[in-house]
Amino acid sequence: MPTAIIADDERLMRDQLRMRLEQVWPELEIIGEAKNGDEAVDLVDELKPDFTFLDIRMPGKTGMEAAAIIGNKSQIVFVTAYDAYAIEAFERGAIDYVLKPPEPERLQITVERLKGRLNKPAVGADINASVATMLAQLTEKIAAPKPAHLQWIQASIGQDLRMIPVEEILFFRSDEKYTCVQTEKYEALIRKPVRDLAEELDPSLFWQIHRATLVNVNAIEGVTRDIRGRHLVMIKGRPEKLEVSRSFLHLFKQM
Repeated sequence: MPTAIIADDERLMRDQLRMRLEQVWPELEIIGEAKNGDEAVDLVDELKPDFTFLDIRMPGKTGMEAAAIIGNKSQIVFVTAYDAYAIEAFERGAIDYVLKPPEPERLQITVERLKGRLNKPAVGADINASVATMLAQLTEKIAAPKPAHLQWIQASIGQDLRMIPVEEILFFRSDEKYTCVQTEKYEALIRKPVRDLAEELDPSLFWQIHRATLVNVNAIEGVTRDIRGRHLVMIKGRPEKLEVSRSFLHLFKQM
C-alpha cells in the first residue's frame, strides 16, 4: 500500500486534502501530518513515506526548504495556491503539484502521475540540481508577505453601495450569477464567487460547507438532518437552513 504525509500549516486544508485523496486514491495511506516544514522533514525521516505533500509556504522551513532537505527520501508533491506561475514550472513533470483548494478532477491527474512513479527512483534524488532554478524562482515570488484576510465586503443593496464588515456577515450563498451576502439586518449582492471568497476570508471565521456556501462559524446554531438524510446548518436568529455537502461534513465532527 503506498503511503504519504501531508504538511500544511492550516488544519482545514490538511483535512480537505486528506478527504480528497481518500476519494480519488483510496489505496493511499496517509500516515502522518505536519504543521510546518521542520515537522515534515522529521516525519519523512521517521515514517519514510512514498510521497510528501508539501504546502509551499509554511512557518519555520518553507515547503521549498523542506523539499531540498528531503531530497530522494520521498517523492515531493507541492500544494500551492500560486497557480499563476507554479503551473508552468511544475508541468515540466520534475515535481508534481496540487492547487488549493484541491479539486477532484485536477487531483486525479496528479494521482495518476504518482501511481506511475511508484516503482521508479524518486525524482527528489536530484532536486538540488535539476529543479534548482524552479525552486529559486518560486521562492523569490513567494517571499512576499501573505495578503491579509478580507476585513470588508463591498456590496450592492438596491442602488446603494455598502462596506460590510465581514464579522457581521452570517453567510454567503452563490447562484450562477451573483453571491448573496446575508447579515442579520439585510441581504446584499456581489459578483465574486464563493470559491474566490474562500481563499480571501479567514478560514477560522468562515467555513465552506458547500461549493456555493460559506458560513460564519459564530452564526452557527447547530446541525440537523432532514427526512432525506441531508445535513443542514441552522443559523442563529434566521429561518434558513444551509445544506452541508458530504465533502465538508468532517468540519462538524467536533460539534
